[in-house]
Amino acid sequence: MADQRPAVSVRSVNCPNCGAATAVRTFGHAVNVVCMSCRSILDAKDPGVTILQKYRDAVPREPLIPLGSRGTLPGETIQREVVGFQVREIIVDHIPYQWREYLLFNPYHGFRYLTEYAGHWNVVSTLRSLPDGDHLPGNSGTRGFDGQQFAHFQTATAKTVFVLGEFPWQVRVGDTVTAVDYVAPPRMLSAEVTSGQEVTWSLGQYTPGAEIWKGLGLPGSAPNPEGVFADQPSPYVTVTRRMWRNAAWLLAAATLLWIFHLASARSRQVFTQAFRYDPRQIQDASLVTPLFEIDGRQSAVRVETQTDLDNQWIGVGYALVNDGTGQSFEFAREVSFYAGVEDGESWTEGSRSDSVTLPTIPPGRYFLRIEPEGERIGKPVEYRVNVIEDVATSLWYLITVLLVMVPPIVTSIRASGFESRRWAESDHGSAGSSDEDADDADDDGEDGDDD
Repeated sequence: MADQRPAVSVRSVNCPNCGAATAVRTFGHAVNVVCMSCRSILDAKDPGVTILQKYRDAVPREPLIPLGSRGTLPGETIQREVVGFQVREIIVDHIPYQWREYLLFNPYHGFRYLTEYAGHWNVVSTLRSLPDGDHLPGNSGTRGFDGQQFAHFQTATAKTVFVLGEFPWQVRVGDTVTAVDYVAPPRMLSAEVTSGQEVTWSLGQYTPGAEIWKGLGLPGSAPNPEGVFADQPSPYVTVTRRMWRNAAWLLAAATLLWIFHLASARSRQVFTQAFRYDPRQIQDASLVTPLFEIDGRQSAVRVETQTDLDNQWIGVGYALVNDGTGQSFEFAREVSFYAGVEDGESWTEGSRSDSVTLPTIPPGRYFLRIEPEGERIGKPVEYRVNVIEDVATSLWYLITVLLVMVPPIVTSIRASGFESRRWAESDHGSAGSSDEDADDADDDGEDGDDD
């Protein structure tokens, strides 16, 4: 079939303004042609080639992709040629924000567009069918297309400030349209509404500049993107989902292990004895308990202190000593209990009992060295010490939950920050909202008015 296609020819026109010859590559499609020499806009349909608009004070804008560049767009195998270039802008708070659009052409497959703002690129094609909803776009809500919902991002007035090459539509410097963008990253649904209420819908696909450069065989490298663009896909979405999925599996495994640990813990009492401490006696009150056996596997051991305190405190220094190895586990506890009546209401503070859990105690024969202390003017305290082996602990489980949850939470916060920066550039962001003319849209959104 390719061999049966007619040969494609390129004709040239001479600019009536400066006399320079300008090639016309899009044949019968060309409506306007811009003189490459003086930038005058010519009527390509007129056999006499009349001047539609002169550039009196033309400021040359060099496109990043030179006209005449040929190659393929990402995801395509069709060769296309860059035939047109224009710069468009909106003004926000008296500051112009501009983006660039490139027109690519293949004589058998028609046109495609490339848009670029601050290093962010979109491959754009005109839609043959309308999105769901009203014919005219709005300033809020969503629009459905191709089974996907697009959220309104921005409405703005876009103005053409520079053109170069040839175009299949009437184009002038100073032309304005109302551009409305809806996003569902990495895609953007855009509408351009003329003053006559004619609407053109297009669909853009966010594309890394490196892929554009590779497909068109351009020298050097694409400019690095700046900021967050309207339909730029978040780099955190896939990572965040994977992290939360992995965290769910790890938490499920840790929970099952924790439940098994709770169910298998014996919580067996291996020692209990009552003691009396009189703080008024001057002699040393320290003591050593009889030996007791901690058997089985290495496990957590809980030491409980139960007292009959009454408006006083007692401090107890403990040392759990392995009789065979001499290994010692030392710790100190303070127990206090106070009660009274104030303004007719009773109150209490503290507790008469206390417990501490030693997480990893190996089996063996042990004894406790106990050193109590208290107020010298206090009354005697009766206290009992209990030692319980193989008790269930949850600290390790809580630490595991914390360690597992931190990475996905941090990544989710970063993802939220990325989305906040995206939508801060929209009509609905905290950076500002649009008025009826949508002149308060910001730069990322403006650049999104790409077709």
